[in-house]
Amino acid sequence: TSPDHPFIVADLLPAAALPPQPIQLLFIYMMVAVKSLRHSIGLIVSSFVCYQAHAFQSGIRSATRCTALNALTPRQLQFWEDVDDGLVNIEKFYEAKGQDIERIYTFCTRARGELPLPTPASPSHQPSEEHIDGLTAKSFWDVSADAENFPWAATLEAKANIITEEFEQQLLQKAASQSALFSGDSAWQSKVMGTGWSAFRLQRLGVWNVENCAQFPKTYDLLKELDIPLAVRGVCFARQTPGSGVGAHTDGRNFILTSHLGLKIPEGAWIKAGEEERSWSEGKLTTLDTSFEHSTGNPSSEDRHVLIIDFWHPELSDAERAGLEYIYDLRNKFESGEIPYRQPRKKPEPEPEEEEGQGLGGLWKALTGGN
Repeated sequence: TSPDHPFIVADLLPAAALPPQPIQLLFIYMMVAVKSLRHSIGLIVSSFVCYQAHAFQSGIRSATRCTALNALTPRQLQFWEDVDDGLVNIEKFYEAKGQDIERIYTFCTRARGELPLPTPASPSHQPSEEHIDGLTAKSFWDVSADAENFPWAATLEAKANIITEEFEQQLLQKAASQSALFSGDSAWQSKVMGTGWSAFRLQRLGVWNVENCAQFPKTYDLLKELDIPLAVRGVCFARQTPGSGVGAHTDGRNFILTSHLGLKIPEGAWIKAGEEERSWSEGKLTTLDTSFEHSTGNPSSEDRHVLIIDFWHPELSDAERAGLEYIYDLRNKFESGEIPYRQPRKKPEPEPEEEEGQGLGGLWKALTGGN
């Protein structure tokens, strides 16, 4: 049996029943059909009372949000209690600087499923419950022309040749040794990005990859020198193979912006965010908000290469960045098992009995799934 059809003939027979007669079998099959039909109707009805949300990598919140949520699991309660404990300290520290973290508390409330999804800025905008209210939302950002909000961007473009030359040198060395610089990402990433996309990561989830950075010391030094406000997702070189593309998708997080520094851009390669389509330029930054639906294509016969840099939205305060960094760092520690289980201070409430027509009601599952 499967969770979708948890009914079998044996469930309808007493343990010591005699072999059923034909009329009994007919009755049994009719009962099975009725129960299966009721189950299917329950799934359909619940799909109307639930709405699909973007998957939080570690399962901080569920993939399905319903109008009425059941209680959190003990592990989820532990996580959110630890979040609250850490945010109290951050709030106290930044109060002296005149900053508050009210939007971070709202972020947590929504991430727990206690608030509805935010209102999109346009039809192609798909913000998730990982959302900070009040931030400017637009699909593309011209960062090199905005020195006030992005003081590092123009300098990065001016010194892009340092990264490009080091990258090309590494490609030649790998080719000479018949080894590959790029490899496929996780199965989850390949499903989202397609098999034509691959990455060589310098930083992921706030942690620099020492071994990989050693192959690109000039790039690493430049990025550190510029003091870019790197966000939790990371920095990587990305390849798009000839004739491939990344299908339309969104990650839903509006508080992180993503810049692509063009390294090798074949003619015809394109990127679309929201309703606007652009191409990359070598040595220049193309910056987008990935909470907008976005996609790419490389119809050429050559690889397309960019350096991807994720950084905080400029309208976040220092206190808000600190709050988000704490939450995602804690998420990573939960996901890796670094934080052992403890009994939460608040006991989880018992799940209410499922009402008819609520087959998926209150579905809020494992905290530490992820990819």
